[in-house]
Amino acid sequence: MDIVEYLYNAFPFYERQGKSGYKPGMFNSFALDEHFGYPHRSFKTIHIAGTNGKGSTSHMLASILQEQGYKTGLYTSPHLVNFNERIQINGKPIETSFIENFVDANKVFIESLSPSFFEVTTAMAFAYFAAENVDIAVIEVGLGGRLDCTNVISPILSVITNISKDHKDLLGDTLEKIAAEKAGIIKSGIPVVIGESQFETKPVFNLIAQEKKASIIFADQEIKVKRIAWQPFQNFEIEYDGFIRTYELGLLGKYQENNIKTVIQSLRLLQEIVTIDQSSIENGLRNVIKNTSLQGRWQQISSKPDVFCDIGHNEAGIESVMNHISLLNYDKIHIILGMVNDKDISSIMKYLPRNAEYYITKPSIERAMELSVLAKNFEKEGLFYSICENVDAAIKKVIKNADCNDLIFIGGSNFVVADALKSDIFSEKLLRN
Repeated sequence: MDIVEYLYNAFPFYERQGKSGYKPGMFNSFALDEHFGYPHRSFKTIHIAGTNGKGSTSHMLASILQEQGYKTGLYTSPHLVNFNERIQINGKPIETSFIENFVDANKVFIESLSPSFFEVTTAMAFAYFAAENVDIAVIEVGLGGRLDCTNVISPILSVITNISKDHKDLLGDTLEKIAAEKAGIIKSGIPVVIGESQFETKPVFNLIAQEKKASIIFADQEIKVKRIAWQPFQNFEIEYDGFIRTYELGLLGKYQENNIKTVIQSLRLLQEIVTIDQSSIENGLRNVIKNTSLQGRWQQISSKPDVFCDIGHNEAGIESVMNHISLLNYDKIHIILGMVNDKDISSIMKYLPRNAEYYITKPSIERAMELSVLAKNFEKEGLFYSICENVDAAIKKVIKNADCNDLIFIGGSNFVVADALKSDIFSEKLLRN
């Protein structure tokens, strides 16, 4: 059996199974950490949580550190095309040979714990970074924060991008409860940056930071951002401390305005701990895709017609993506949309443009939302839609219907985007170009 398939099949896997694949508590995380000799203690870490934007923020910071010359680890999830994407050093994914050796050498112990897939891969990431002698690693939280298995680390900086309602069955049904779970990554005496200040969550963060004697800064209260251009790079004017600097960001999407505030404020604190030059910031932001191979953030897949995808999948994420689409000028909008079954489809319907043509579909995972559920909501809203059994079928159908001056958008779930990126249809160049 392929080593990655072994990992998928041998351990509970939240991304495939949902709640039944989630293991609460930190026992296994601490046991794995002890077994491997606390590998994360051999390098500096930056810990990043949040409902939306933590992936973009992680990749931007990793790109900047890489430009500075640090050997930089990056651990994120989920992957889109290949498992190895999750664990990388200076943009190079983990070697499959390391995964095989790691599993072979530790299989008996790991299986004795009955851990989750994510607990195993987190231990693997830390062991890999230590073995490769990284200088610093950017670690993205998997889910929540307080009980996330990445929370064994003692970072030099904690970052929480924002809070919105997602994974309510695991993290809580209010913004305050979710914020308390995310704030679990705040460590004693370690500074924390909060990306967005919200009425409901700000008191929660302030209280926990005060209890931990951790300095806290809300990025949106310190940093002003103005977008002055958006193609081929987004150009931003960033103002703080009375200075204005212009940066080119190699990521598109209007919502990156919020993420770049978080990144710049994080860098202001990091520069008190490690050396980061202005040129490294500029080059890191411009070259983030080149340096880290980030995918699925307002990513253009093809042209004539333009095809974009984005992994925004909860209420706030869908709102941000649809706000961006509303700024664009196309003859017609075609949207391929699928979701997983633990998402609140009713909460996102109000953000979907009324003038678009929809192709509702199912990603190729067990957790896919049934087409009948999607259809019922689209019927209720009076939106025009077609039913497509899978993402490939949706792409084939939209190709026949879209003209060169139209927009095709693919999203609603990480897994819909993953299916699109893996589809042979694009490599076969069935889209007009």
